[in-house]
Amino acid sequence: MSALRKGNHTGLPLQKIAKLNHYTSTSREVLMPHLSTDVLIVGAGGAGMYAAIAAARGGAAVLLLDKGQVGRGGATIMAQMTVAVALGEQEPDSVQLHLQDTLNAGRGLCNEELSLLLCADGPARIREMDEWGTRWARENGHIKQEMAPGHSVKRCCYVDFLNTGPAVAATLRRKVGEIAAIRRISNLAVVEILVRDGRAVGALALNQIDGQFISIEAKAVILAAGGLTKLFARNSASANMGGEAYALALWAGAQLVDMEFVQFFPIGHLAPRLVGMDPIMWDPFRYKLGGKLLNGKFEEFIDRYGSTDFGKYNATRDVAAYAILKEVEAGRGTPHGGAYLDFRHIGESQLRAAFGPVIDRLLTNGIDLAKTPVEVGPMAHYHMGGVRVDVNMQTRVAGLYAAGEAVGGANGANRLSGNAITEAFVFGERAGSRAAEQVKKFTDNWHDTLAREAIDGFHKAREADSTDSATPIALQAELQELMWEKAGPFRTGAKLSAALARIGQMQRQLAQLPVGAEKQFNLDLQDWFELRAMLTTAKAIVQSALARNESRGAHQREDFPAPDDSLLKNQVLELQDGALATTWIDPVRLQKNNVHYPEFRS
Repeated sequence: MSALRKGNHTGLPLQKIAKLNHYTSTSREVLMPHLSTDVLIVGAGGAGMYAAIAAARGGAAVLLLDKGQVGRGGATIMAQMTVAVALGEQEPDSVQLHLQDTLNAGRGLCNEELSLLLCADGPARIREMDEWGTRWARENGHIKQEMAPGHSVKRCCYVDFLNTGPAVAATLRRKVGEIAAIRRISNLAVVEILVRDGRAVGALALNQIDGQFISIEAKAVILAAGGLTKLFARNSASANMGGEAYALALWAGAQLVDMEFVQFFPIGHLAPRLVGMDPIMWDPFRYKLGGKLLNGKFEEFIDRYGSTDFGKYNATRDVAAYAILKEVEAGRGTPHGGAYLDFRHIGESQLRAAFGPVIDRLLTNGIDLAKTPVEVGPMAHYHMGGVRVDVNMQTRVAGLYAAGEAVGGANGANRLSGNAITEAFVFGERAGSRAAEQVKKFTDNWHDTLAREAIDGFHKAREADSTDSATPIALQAELQELMWEKAGPFRTGAKLSAALARIGQMQRQLAQLPVGAEKQFNLDLQDWFELRAMLTTAKAIVQSALARNESRGAHQREDFPAPDDSLLKNQVLELQDGALATTWIDPVRLQKNNVHYPEFRS
């Protein structure tokens, strides 16, 4: 039995927990650490940690990896707002009503089985987190819930309006730390899923500190590495969300779905400068207190774009983002290219009663909401598409699962506000528990040649003389600007075609980029592997957006401004002979007569 299956790892050198294997590369003999486990989880944010807990609860030995710090990266810890779940503690609610709101937001493209799973299992996950110590805000003895855009009732619970994400991440970190079957290793970036005979049997990882490769043997692999919003120059994401989960899935033989649907959060903070606070913090202020969205002429404007907002402040995110950027395009934007969010019609006492110490934190940033509006605008925030899975989070590659934002399909063309953390919990738990069940049925199918061949492939990919003067990080920055300008909130066929051509050029440049020979903290090497994944995922987004000749949800084509019901289908991508191939499929619909919707009443 591997040392990995004994006790809890909290930071020992890899050599202390790994078997060291000698192998011969194309040029030299190499000493490579080798780890083994039952379930390998790639990414240790909310979904990854929940998956680890569920897999361990199912009797599996678990290895939880993150390219940053375990439990400290990803999107969950950054989320400062609310969690949508049909608890029915504030007012009558039901899973069916939550599901209907989710499907409405998804504009007809949701995988309804995944949507139902999210809504139906959400209450159990929230109450379990409560048992583990998450201090959900309470009122008169019940969990307090608020209204949010797109919801029919007060459904969104929270810890407080600026610390929900950090609080739930802390709960999960504590729980993970209590379970001896879960090993945690930070600073390992998985760069390839290893597949043998059509089954995922492990992975190859890069130690971010010393540049050494580590082979990892596993009976099941769960991709929980988050979304892709780092691909865009203006984004709200953690710096480690570069779309690696999607690229890893593709390279392993899995499929992606709905890659064109990137959600642009409409009121991300632009100005004045805000330090130490989430740029997407303004939603609860707006819908709880009635913050007005005004253009550069201080006019309300969302009613011009197909939604009624006056006095209600519940326009969905895609409509709000579209409206703001259209006002900017028309020359009615604010100095930083957005809109004003104005609370001056609300008294300071009311602001303080609603948000207390948050007002003081804003004042330290020089922001007095009672006197001055702030500038807000769209930024890449979330990805509705992702890895194509079934209701057990299983991809078409045996032994390969996905969880959290890495999963595509549940949210269709636009995600309902508050569903992201619910999705992380529900899909993380489902992936972990199902993976633990499956590993009991399979024997090891590992072979050392898998890692050797992958490493030799990387060496060959960079064997050409590094004649390019660009660096991997420079190309990352160029890619971010390219995606924002050509594949951002407003798209055209011409823009997307230009983006696709440049991405192809960048992919050909990869072999020429200098990475240096340093072993310790070789940032160029880290950036090279990240760029490799970013380019693959960016191409998937752009190719899918170019093929969808309509506007629907978060996908807005200026050359095709209306929805086209003949395209009421999901795009599925896969690699065929190294190229991305597209298939259109009908959305998964529920068989309504066979579905039971639990009711939750206050």
